[in-house]
Amino acid sequence: MFASYLIGLREGLEATLVVSVLVAFLVKSERTDRLPHVWAGIGAAVALSVAFGALLTFTAARLDYTRQELFEAITSLLAVVFVTWMIFWMRRAARALSTELRGRLAGALEVGSVAVAVMAFLAVAREGLETALLFFASVQGATATAQPLIGICLGLLTAVLIGWGLYRSAVRINLTKFFTWTGVLLILVAAGILKYAVHDFQEAGVLPGLNAHAFDLGAVLSADSWYGTVLSGMFNLTPQPSVAEVVVWAAYLVPALVLFLRPQRVSAPAAA
Repeated sequence: MFASYLIGLREGLEATLVVSVLVAFLVKSERTDRLPHVWAGIGAAVALSVAFGALLTFTAARLDYTRQELFEAITSLLAVVFVTWMIFWMRRAARALSTELRGRLAGALEVGSVAVAVMAFLAVAREGLETALLFFASVQGATATAQPLIGICLGLLTAVLIGWGLYRSAVRINLTKFFTWTGVLLILVAAGILKYAVHDFQEAGVLPGLNAHAFDLGAVLSADSWYGTVLSGMFNLTPQPSVAEVVVWAAYLVPALVLFLRPQRVSAPAAA
């Protein structure tokens, strides 16, 4: 549930911040007549994201065992790629995001109402599709689907409340630190999803070494314990991972954390 909550909170807050920038720009520009078009675009983006998540679930359920394992492995790989790109893109572009969105919306206002709706749709749809894909990949292998669903709904609700508070200036949070810490946690989640993808490829017979275990933590990491459930659900930590799973997990996690946590270069001002 916590992993799903984190996904909903992080992705939901990004989408909420995008919406708040668009709404604030229209309000300050005294173009509130375009607000219905913005909400229409946002509603279409949300509907598309829900439909995409339903399509992934429906497709996986209709496949036989081997094809289902391959499908889940491929979607897990795609989720890792997208979430990694999103984390590093947000780290680099967060400071200029508001200015960029306002510029795009100003251009859309000059074109017409349809352009405004399309611009809002595209701004939110990316976050929504990423959320659906990442959520689908993160809950593979879960024994209960209700808890992850509750978790992501609570995360999205929390994001909406925080976003509304920021818009109304009732909440003050350090967004840089927020996105840094949630970025670290999402990298850990992504490493677990990548580990699960390797396991699925091994289950499908695409990769060898399914029974070549790197270690056995069964004596200290009981699957029935609360901490075993938390670690398995959050980071996909299993008592008997294969050698390939551990190697791929470490090969992704270590470089990703080093690159993400290294200080950003600050461009020196041009000489007069």
